[in-house]
Amino acid sequence: MLRGEGLVKIYRGPSAPVPVLSGVDLRVEAGALAVVAGTSGSGKSTLLNVLGLLEDADGGAVWYGDVCVSALSRSEKSRYRGRSVGFVFQSFLLLPSLTALDNVLLAGKYVGAAKAESRRRAQALLEQFGVLARRAHYPRELSGGEQQRVAFCRAILNDPPLLLADEPTGNLDDDNAALILRALRDRAEAGGAVVVVTHRPDAVPGAHAVYALENGRLTAMNPRERKVR
Repeated sequence: MLRGEGLVKIYRGPSAPVPVLSGVDLRVEAGALAVVAGTSGSGKSTLLNVLGLLEDADGGAVWYGDVCVSALSRSEKSRYRGRSVGFVFQSFLLLPSLTALDNVLLAGKYVGAAKAESRRRAQALLEQFGVLARRAHYPRELSGGEQQRVAFCRAILNDPPLLLADEPTGNLDDDNAALILRALRDRAEAGGAVVVVTHRPDAVPGAHAVYALENGRLTAMNPRERKVR
């Protein structure tokens, strides 16, 4: 479902280039949930952006199925991203001028989904995640946890085969974190490919694979390492 091969990313600093990804390989099959753990500044969000076609790599390739999506034109990448990828951003990225419901509905507009069906599904998701009563509120009127749940509903509105999540439970209490974690596992069990980046290797119980991102390199972690780091 998702494959990154030899991914390289270098940022141009004021004095010298800053390597972030140094030949990262990652494969996530349909039906799998993978976790990438690393400290702040290790490149986790950059990796997610490259996999989701929000940033171009300086080297390597990204594949969705048998399509090398990193080689597509900008407009083709945008179409693939809209159809294939759901994002859960650490900073939510809800539009402040739109209500919670309209923020969720944005995902449907990007792919030309039927308005009535999108609204029905959006309201069902908001109810599932306990924020339907807040559907007419603007982001500034929502708590951080409520914004995260609204952002999660937006990410899965179109039922994308690939879900990319950046610290998806970082602003949630235990009960709502458990709800999101269950939803992540459900996405994988339904046949999706799910990638979560986090600073905690044990953040997503039941993950099929856990990797450590250190010094630009990605390495698989065994169960004992996941618990002690």
